[in-house]
Amino acid sequence: MSFELDLRAFVEKAKGNADQVVKKVGTDMLSRIVDRSPVGNPSLWQSPPPPGYVGGRFRGNWQVTFGAPATAELNRIDADGGSTKAAGAAVLAAYQSGINSIWLTNTVPYAMALEFGHSTQAPQGMARVTAAEFQQFVNNAVRELDR
Repeated sequence: MSFELDLRAFVEKAKGNADQVVKKVGTDMLSRIVDRSPVGNPSLWQSPPPPGYVGGRFRGNWQVTFGAPATAELNRIDADGGSTKAAGAAVLAAYQSGINSIWLTNTVPYAMALEFGHSTQAPQGMARVTAAEFQQFVNNAVRELDR
């Protein structure tokens, strides 16, 4: 599961500060997606969890890439999302003008099921809801430039 941010849509609005806006929007969107991502809660399940189960694998597998989506699954369990956000922010810090797309991708096999309502913790998904707020993220980032 992934979505691509079309960076050209707001570069004009950001004028000479486009790189700062892109980094801010990408970081904020990643943070929102990670926070909205469900963490396995066996008390909500109809079946018992596998032995040794620890929640946070889905949340820990959000990845930020430029130009193309990530294809490999990470071995990161991150129930609170802090490590995932920090790793994504580090990638976004390297953004420069000329990169045409940023991908926020989750490669776990059940990502699509979670995005389309499988979890009661995120019945509307994570990526679709966040993508619908894209303009709000852009507006906020541009406003911050004025401060």
